[in-house]
Amino acid sequence: MVGELVVFRRYFSCQCGQSLSPMDAWAGIGSRSISEHVRRVITLAGSAWSFDKAALKLKGLCQLTISNDTVPAVCNEEGERAGQWLRKDAASASKLSQAKGELEFSTDGTSVNTTEGWREIRLSVVSKRESAAAATPEQWDERVLPESTARLGWSMIADSRLVGARWTGMFKHLSVGPEAVLSVIADGAKWIWEQAGQRLPSMRAQWVVDVYHVSEHIHDCGKALFGEGSVPAKSWAEDQLRYLLSHGGPKFIEHLDTLTAGVWEAKEREALRKLRGYLQENRDRMWYRERLAAGRPIGSGLIEGGCKNILGARLKLNSARWRIRRAERMGNLRCLEYSDLWETYWQARAA
Repeated sequence: MVGELVVFRRYFSCQCGQSLSPMDAWAGIGSRSISEHVRRVITLAGSAWSFDKAALKLKGLCQLTISNDTVPAVCNEEGERAGQWLRKDAASASKLSQAKGELEFSTDGTSVNTTEGWREIRLSVVSKRESAAAATPEQWDERVLPESTARLGWSMIADSRLVGARWTGMFKHLSVGPEAVLSVIADGAKWIWEQAGQRLPSMRAQWVVDVYHVSEHIHDCGKALFGEGSVPAKSWAEDQLRYLLSHGGPKFIEHLDTLTAGVWEAKEREALRKLRGYLQENRDRMWYRERLAAGRPIGSGLIEGGCKNILGARLKLNSARWRIRRAERMGNLRCLEYSDLWETYWQARAA
């Protein structure tokens, strides 16, 4: 904080090509001529801002003059280590295992500009949350859920099969077996539920399709029936959503079939059939009334916010274009912060 200090030290070299500075070794200066603490602040800055801006911020914050090339190089190295640590080190799992509340799992993705075109980086999160007060279907959008007591997130750019295989490994790492009470909450993407059925502990799992995605499909149907922006469209959609929240997926699909039977216009019937097709695939994932009564979540806001604020906020900066592996490594660093494991990770590095 007081500016640059010049420290003189002995430097030894041998005709064989080897060299040594004993003081550097004592001070923990690594191959990039930076100390472990400098490595930490570079990683912190580089995972929060663009690499060029991070170099400027480090100069302004702590008088650290460093090249733009060093920032991405250090972040790339540390991101690789962080990914290994998240997947394998016992310390990354201990906070979640000790936390109170029921287990939840969510996954979603956001598109990132890479050297191989736009690719989806998929964020997966296992968390724990204590139950909220019981609520009725009429109160579903008024209640306030408790914050998660702990969470562990990870991300990768890969096809669904490899993403699902990582789920299996992470649940094993977290010692979550088939006897665990687990809520799986996600949107209606087909790949998610296919992989969830194959990979996740399922003996006591509850599948839950995000109520906001369902609501969006119902409102789209209402617009097709009554006209976009019309009062009848909004009123119809709200009535249908209340019915679904109160009666569950299978009963609502029967109700939708009854409505369709009374419609003769081809355009309107097609809109109802489209809605039914989406709901049919998720018919056993919409037991909202029971979850509201138990104080459990019915929306995937946690994962939606994570994709936007943790991954998207750093990886989707203007003009950013990533190599795939480097995007994943930056995702690892962002997931450390999202999982509240930043300090734990660096303490493990220093041990």
